[in-house]
Amino acid sequence: MRRVPGQHPHRLDPAKDPGRAAVDPADVDLRVLFGETTAVFASLAGPAHMVESANPAFFRALGAGPRVRTGVPLGRLLAEPVGQGLIELLDRVYRSGVPRTGRDARVLLDDGVEPRETLFDFSYEPRVDSGGNVTGVRVIGVETTQVRQAQRFTAEHRALLEQIARQAPLHEVLDGMARTMEELSPEDLVVSVLLADREGRRLVHGAAPSLPDFYNRAVDGIDIGEGSGSCGTAAHRRETVIVRDIATDPLWDDFRDLARRAGLAACWSTPVLGRDGALLGTFAMYHRAPRLPQAADLALARLFADTAALAVERQRAEDARSAAEARERAAREDLAFLLQASTALTADLDAVQTLERLAASCAPRLAPLCAVDVVENGRLRRVATAAQDEHRREVLASHAPVHGDVVARVLATRASEVARRAPAGPGPWQDLGVTGYLCIPLLDRGTAFGTVTLLSTEAEPFDGHRVALAEELARRAASAARNARQYTHRVTLARDLQAGLLMPELPDVPSADVATSYHPAGEGLDIGGDFYDVFPLDDGRWAFLLGDVCGRGAIAATTTALVRHTARAVAPLLPGPEDVVAAVNRALVNRPGSHGAGFVTLVYGRLTPTGHGLDIELVRAGHTLPLHLDARHATRLVDAPGSLLGISAETDVVSRTLHLDPHESLLLYTDGITEARDGSGEEFGEKRLAEAVAGTPPHPSAQQVVDALARAVRDFTGGQDIDDDRAVLVLTAT
Repeated sequence: MRRVPGQHPHRLDPAKDPGRAAVDPADVDLRVLFGETTAVFASLAGPAHMVESANPAFFRALGAGPRVRTGVPLGRLLAEPVGQGLIELLDRVYRSGVPRTGRDARVLLDDGVEPRETLFDFSYEPRVDSGGNVTGVRVIGVETTQVRQAQRFTAEHRALLEQIARQAPLHEVLDGMARTMEELSPEDLVVSVLLADREGRRLVHGAAPSLPDFYNRAVDGIDIGEGSGSCGTAAHRRETVIVRDIATDPLWDDFRDLARRAGLAACWSTPVLGRDGALLGTFAMYHRAPRLPQAADLALARLFADTAALAVERQRAEDARSAAEARERAAREDLAFLLQASTALTADLDAVQTLERLAASCAPRLAPLCAVDVVENGRLRRVATAAQDEHRREVLASHAPVHGDVVARVLATRASEVARRAPAGPGPWQDLGVTGYLCIPLLDRGTAFGTVTLLSTEAEPFDGHRVALAEELARRAASAARNARQYTHRVTLARDLQAGLLMPELPDVPSADVATSYHPAGEGLDIGGDFYDVFPLDDGRWAFLLGDVCGRGAIAATTTALVRHTARAVAPLLPGPEDVVAAVNRALVNRPGSHGAGFVTLVYGRLTPTGHGLDIELVRAGHTLPLHLDARHATRLVDAPGSLLGISAETDVVSRTLHLDPHESLLLYTDGITEARDGSGEEFGEKRLAEAVAGTPPHPSAQQVVDALARAVRDFTGGQDIDDDRAVLVLTAT
């Protein structure tokens, strides 16, 4: 088959020829590249190898030119020394009658355009007559140039695809592809790949291993548009642009001198398009001399442009995956940061410590410097600062915000303020190297009660991501600070009210040592139901009481106040403890429904100082049994039967009397003591109570008895939070 220069198989159009199936353009390109071949044939006769017949390709392969003719010995047509070797080979076949073959023989083939070096596989077969005599040699040759080139192309192309499959860096793939094309081409070819930027407005350097660096730098970032060289124009038109002569083509007006310096004369550029038609870049083939491409050149460009598209799309997919993973990782880190910071902010219910933890959370995670300012009594106060070193923290802490600065503006506008410069106005900004700031309001139900100011010392202070993260942290901190302030206010209120229901201070009782203890359950937000009191009577005697109201909170407080105030009011007027308790019970039964309906347990008594101790008379209304500690450290429970108060109009209590010699004590306590539990759920009980009191030193004071009992309960429970109020009243004769 003779190859005709410039011709190539026509592309089939299924619309014009419905009897044919659609043809893959890639298959057409491969056929253009490797589907043509050349065959030679000659029939030689006699020992002189006379040319009897031959096809024109045979004579072109021999370089015979215009001397082509038959009837001439082959030796006359061959040039030495190639001819001598061929004649010797033909002689051996003629004499022996044994066929011979030759592989990849190099032949300079003249197609009429310009000679080209080719490869041929030859077969030399003897010609025999009917008697079996050798009469000549038949020569058949098939050109294998395209086969060998196809094999090399396939190997190189497979290597590129393997690089893409194993996710080799894009620049390595493109660089290898450019070098492969330059090596495969018999011409002086230079290959360049430019990549489209994300916006599709410019082309940036991809690979050009054989172009000079100054040229690659000059075209890196060229505009995509008409007249922007072969590549910029091809990217704009989305079609191949062929420039035969750069020196005269108007598309190269802006780059002609650059091309001349690089020694470039022709450029054919093919756009690299994705599967969705998106522009990915351009694939350019440069030549050192003006020329137009052959069909094989364009087919090769299209094939490698498709390979480049595969590599670029794979890299973009990998970049997108990496970016998605980075965003997911950053989101997880942000969430972990917020959760950790939120846990720290709510670690306790102290507003100042909450804001100090806010500053510590911000620096250095969000900024190297942080300050928190709050409004207190109409004035701004800096309550927290954080920095990477103590000196910078102290410098920042020493600065106080003033009227009109960024903190004041943010408090007024209740909106964040961010700037890529130091805050305006006086401040240690230069000493701290401040390059930007972010000031965020701390809001409580829409009212700004403070600000958190982040100060940057970096070239790029604050991006949108850090601003959003800081604002979310500030929102959480403001909520935590509000809760802490509310808690502090409620605790203060509860303590003040509780203090009003208890004795402000212990009275000085003649011949008696008095000590008390009160520990409310929980965190002190609710007013406890335990109470005690000691107050004087008109005749030199003293009244004492200790009780427990059912429930907690405001209702318990009103009941406690009712019991104490009723006892104080009626005790001087009534003859004995039974009468006082009866009056208290009537007050409880007759209280308004809005004041609660819970019962009360109570021990009420009166003591009379004597020259040798204290005389005591008491009644017990459903309360825990009082404990008597004598001088020998023996203990006994004082049993005085009596019913709960506030249940019915009638009371059923029995009065008991006892005498306390000097150094003897009477212990009154609530059930929060005896019902205290350890980790296994076991109760402290009356036995441990008696042992703790009996274990005091000789002649204990009232306070020593209280301390011994408190220590025993704490050791038993392991310091766990108590779930019931604990009240103790100790009376010791002196």
